[in-house]
Amino acid sequence: MAKISFTSTLKRFFPELKSQELEENSLEKALNSLNETYPGLRDYILDEKFRLREHVNIYINEAPLKINSSLNIKLDSNSQVYITQAISGG
Repeated sequence: MAKISFTSTLKRFFPELKSQELEENSLEKALNSLNETYPGLRDYILDEKFRLREHVNIYINEAPLKINSSLNIKLDSNSQVYITQAISGG
């Protein structure tokens, strides 16, 4: 099962959010499953064209997902997915 973890700052919007293991075999399916448990989470992560929003980063096995990447990325039992808010400054 792939392990999905989140930055603690996302708890501000989803107070019950916690790390978990999912059996889904793609990032897209994992996000859909998470959205069933945490309604609105997928919309926070993805825009209306189902692309990664600029204020969110996803790392799969420590490699960052590019903004225009397909969500049909394979996950296996050793996959580590980390979802965080992007930080910008000025």
